[in-house]
Amino acid sequence: MKVSGFTFVRNAVKYDYPVVASIQSILPLCDEVIVSVGDCEDGTLELIRSIGSPKIKIFHSVWDDSLKEGGRILAVETDKAYAHVSPDADWAFYIQADEVVHEQDYNAIRAAMTKYRDDAKVEGLLFRYTHFFGSYDYIGDSRTWYQHEIRVIRNDKRISSYRDAQGFRKEGRKLHVKPVDARMYHYGWVKDPQTQAQKLNSSFELYHGANEEHINNRVPIAAFDYGEVDSLAIFKGTHPQVMHERIQQRNWQFSHDISRKKFSFKDSLLYWIEKRTGKRLFDYRNYKII
Repeated sequence: MKVSGFTFVRNAVKYDYPVVASIQSILPLCDEVIVSVGDCEDGTLELIRSIGSPKIKIFHSVWDDSLKEGGRILAVETDKAYAHVSPDADWAFYIQADEVVHEQDYNAIRAAMTKYRDDAKVEGLLFRYTHFFGSYDYIGDSRTWYQHEIRVIRNDKRISSYRDAQGFRKEGRKLHVKPVDARMYHYGWVKDPQTQAQKLNSSFELYHGANEEHINNRVPIAAFDYGEVDSLAIFKGTHPQVMHERIQQRNWQFSHDISRKKFSFKDSLLYWIEKRTGKRLFDYRNYKII
């Protein structure tokens, strides 16, 4: 069984993405890892090279700034990286630059890839998600955060990234997937407030860049306010080993009263039901479980 990892990244140093940990976390599961590096304003290329693994294959990409509407450019860059996956790979393991796999889940992921390798009906593997917010001690526990997403897909070039690279489609339809007993740790909302503000200002252009009036009327933020969140919980697990050094180097503090909730009546009711039953009602599924 051959597994190829793939990802894309741009300005990882400037916006403090944990991309080194992201790539390192899937290296043990992959025979190669494709990294598509966009034109950067910082030392992202050197950062990727510093990982020093012979499995890593770096490709250069020029981002098409005309696609800055609805985050479409993110899907295009995902597809560019996917196109470099070796033709003889059975599976393609996608990871974004702010996501990390925990080593405790390696066996479950390998087992699932092996089990479904020859089952053509299974087009992808579905991961659970843990979303960190503000610091490495808090996680989002409301409907704001998606619970699952596809991160391993069959190496079938009829599959492509969907919308803003949130999921995948095969010739326009949802993928048929099997859940895997593994989590993706999402650290995209864990940065010092100033860097997080820079990232969000840049991300705003990716989604609204075609609307000059919208761009010109927006006042960029200088520091992100992590206190404006609907609901958080304390993280009680362990972080992936590849994240430990980064966590120790954290240079800001964040604390939050987890008893404070900011919900509408409807969201409050749905939150209450989910916490008591474990079921999220009316949840959008970007896939079809088989």
